[in-house]
Amino acid sequence: MRVFITGGSGYIGSALIPALIAAGHEVTALARGDDDAGKLAGAGAIPVAGELSDVSALRAAARAADGVIHLAPSSPDIDLAASEAIQAELGDGPFVFTGGAWVYGDTDGIADETAPLAPPPIVAWRVQNTDVIMRSAERGGRPVLVMPGAVYGDGGGLINATMIAPAKAERYASYIGDGGNHIALVHVHDIARLYVLALTASPGSRFLAVGDSSLTMRELARAASAAAGAGGVTRSITLGEAQGIFGPLADALALDQQFTSQHARDELGWSPTGPSPLEYLGGLRDGSVAA
Repeated sequence: MRVFITGGSGYIGSALIPALIAAGHEVTALARGDDDAGKLAGAGAIPVAGELSDVSALRAAARAADGVIHLAPSSPDIDLAASEAIQAELGDGPFVFTGGAWVYGDTDGIADETAPLAPPPIVAWRVQNTDVIMRSAERGGRPVLVMPGAVYGDGGGLINATMIAPAKAERYASYIGDGGNHIALVHVHDIARLYVLALTASPGSRFLAVGDSSLTMRELARAASAAAGAGGVTRSITLGEAQGIFGPLADALALDQQFTSQHARDELGWSPTGPSPLEYLGGLRDGSVAA
């Protein structure tokens, strides 16, 4: 297939392009400037000049594509306008777009895609946008939703931003409250493979993209502190303190979430094979994995 992607020069996109090429696809990717274009071309993609707010460029790229994967972060209004513009020109080609596991709020035990939604404010907008985008299936479109847990690996992602980097500066990693809440995580190369597989999914499909979600935030903080060279030292902070540090993200970090990815395994044959969060952090600690 000829696959057009947005967000190709970003964290997940940098893993997605080689995964698409390895699967035999030709990749075109939205480039916001010369730096993006150079990075995308170096990864093997064909740059397409434009911004996510440039619906004319998006429409043209979608017309020339067999499928689209939408990764680029944006404001709610721009995200919806971009998604609708792409779908208007894509016809019955797959439109794989990005949500997130946080929309489910706290889960009652291990949840799947059918669980009720209870999004914290930082991701509440995704619910309405998803509803609008998914309605294109009624008109012959092929929307497919991928909902990652917090992504980690390759020196980026949530763990690095909220635990490792602060631990390097402060000599401890923090968790909220008693840290007993669970966090759903997925390795960046595993989520890239799921996006590739999702190009074959049925219209209206939804897939949670998570690895093992039995890890608590306290356990994660201890391992992140050790990986940062802070000796595994951790500290409990209140939700109010976390909101002062992380802003609206703090509400998401306080969620207690456990999920199963059985649907993606059964329907797409996907299985996480990347290092677990603790294996990844252990590799950072002993130097076998690059930060």
